[in-house]
Amino acid sequence: MSGARVKICGLNSEAAFDAAVAAGADWVGFVFFPPSPRFVTPARAAALSARVVGGPPRVGVFVDPTEAAIAEVLASVRLDVLQVHGAADPVALRARFGVKVWRAVGVSVAADLPQQMVGADALLLDAKPPKDATRPGGNARPFDWGIVRDWTAPGPWLLAGGLTVANVADAIRVTRASAVDVSSGVESAPGVKDPALIRAFVAQVRHVTFSPSPCGRGLGGGVSRE
Repeated sequence: MSGARVKICGLNSEAAFDAAVAAGADWVGFVFFPPSPRFVTPARAAALSARVVGGPPRVGVFVDPTEAAIAEVLASVRLDVLQVHGAADPVALRARFGVKVWRAVGVSVAADLPQQMVGADALLLDAKPPKDATRPGGNARPFDWGIVRDWTAPGPWLLAGGLTVANVADAIRVTRASAVDVSSGVESAPGVKDPALIRAFVAQVRHVTFSPSPCGRGLGGGVSRE
């Protein structure tokens, strides 16, 4: 029985970044997708990342990225993980850039749950976006966690989609997820992270005890970048 790990995503301010690091987040995420209210430029992400030497691994979120677009970001800021939504080849990205690649998967029914890793180092289960959404994630929508109970994960994975301080403990117990990803659930307004909510979310996750799913422990924890 052990606590789950936490990724705080969509960081775009000094206060939010500092709060995530101080709270003990296992990963911190930057969104490089302009339609998102959490979008940051590579230069902005680099400035935020530089506030802490070492600390949690940095995750870059990309939607249908080209290799050139990723290379442009990496020229400014070091990333430890590429989180890709949409069309992308994890094997090719890992071979070119030498970092881990997480593949985001939209879920609404059991049939959507992935049966293969398709070359990714980890999967991120998120709710399918509404039809009028301008982005594939960060829409504050959960999916039916019950469908995960009978799923045999093909490898390491994280749970995302509509998680908040109020529901994350139940989400972990139901799904047995060993890692969770939050963005809108720790905001006071779209794109505005609330340091108090970040601290409360991490604390809530740390207090949950559960039996993790068999494939949940291959992600690697928050490690120093020194």
